[in-house]
Amino acid sequence: MTVQTERPPSGPTDVAKSDGGNSQGPRRPRARAGALAPYLLLLPAVAATVVFLGWPLVNNGILSFQNLNMRQVILHLTEWNGFDNYKEVLSSEDFWRVTGRSIAFTAINVVLIMVLGTLIGLLLARLGSKMRVLLLFGLVLAWAMPVVASTTVYQWLFAQRYGVVNWVLAKAGWSSMADYDWMGGQYSTFFVIITLIVWQSIPFVAINLYAATTTIPKELYEAASLDGANAWKQFTSVTLPFMRPFLYATTFLEVIWVFKAFVQVYTINQGGPDRLTEILPVYAYIEGAGNQHYGMGSAIAMLTIVILLLLTAYHLRIVLKQEEDEL
Repeated sequence: MTVQTERPPSGPTDVAKSDGGNSQGPRRPRARAGALAPYLLLLPAVAATVVFLGWPLVNNGILSFQNLNMRQVILHLTEWNGFDNYKEVLSSEDFWRVTGRSIAFTAINVVLIMVLGTLIGLLLARLGSKMRVLLLFGLVLAWAMPVVASTTVYQWLFAQRYGVVNWVLAKAGWSSMADYDWMGGQYSTFFVIITLIVWQSIPFVAINLYAATTTIPKELYEAASLDGANAWKQFTSVTLPFMRPFLYATTFLEVIWVFKAFVQVYTINQGGPDRLTEILPVYAYIEGAGNQHYGMGSAIAMLTIVILLLLTAYHLRIVLKQEEDEL
């Protein structure tokens, strides 16, 4: 006769324990994989940003501390000159003149873009379905047109001899405009460039703000109309508060886009006449690649980035302050 000193394992309980123990093992790697999934999804975008934006920026910063002209390029020489390029740029009257012109140019464009884009966005919200689709189709076509192609079209439109604009103005009674040289003066050239940039930018603003109006509950308009609010009062008390975040974000994007509008300015008249329509990106290109002072051009480009960061930081400060005041 044998005495059993150990309790025999109970089948279901031990199986459950063993299953539980086995099930807890693979759960930890799964949890870790789930936590890493967002970072893995972001990895391609981060890698592309580092390769295509980060490295050129670092390389440009390195070049800004070098005396790099055609001689150094041909002989593969590296001549470091410290902050001499920055000192020369910051002590130049041309740089500050172009900087002020760039800021004024950006402000005028952004104000026109936001005002006209907002009006068209509100118009889209009030149109019927057929007219809305037709207008959206036209806006998307204008928005999708390549920048160089649209700039070339504007060159044809404002051409001195065979331009459509001069022909229409002459037919309308302004005979002196028949052979007007739009690219011969500073302000007339800027008028063409501003018209082009505003035309290119309005679709983005209008479509974004129209999308913002679709998020506004209709019950709010009904309540406002019952309270006797007119169209302007409904806009300021109902529409504008809902659209304010979209307006802030769109304005921020437009400031960045207009400030670096190199293609339009350079293609229209290469910063002319007499370099009077240069903005900072064009100024950096002409001083760098045009005059073969690559170190100088790199320094101007880095200062342009700093100025753009200061402008965007100032804009974000205003936005955050207004949001704090609303809270």
